[in-house]
Amino acid sequence: MAVEILYFAWVRQKVGKGAERIALPPGATDIAGLMAHLAAQSPGHAEAFAHGKQIRAAVNQEFVAPGHPVKDGDEVAFFPPVTGG
Repeated sequence: MAVEILYFAWVRQKVGKGAERIALPPGATDIAGLMAHLAAQSPGHAEAFAHGKQIRAAVNQEFVAPGHPVKDGDEVAFFPPVTGG
């Protein structure tokens, strides 16, 4: 199994792609752990996740906190905070 990762806005620009499918690594049991794993994947990922508190996450299209669990088959989206106008 794997998780589908989606990137939006400047997170997408820094990572260099809009989506990727990865096998869930053993230590990545929650959003914070997944972000730490992704930050180690490439310089672009490292730059995107360098300021993790500036990134919002959603699991299966629901906003979640960094401690929210992640499991095989989930869709995880990362994006900057949304501002209105």
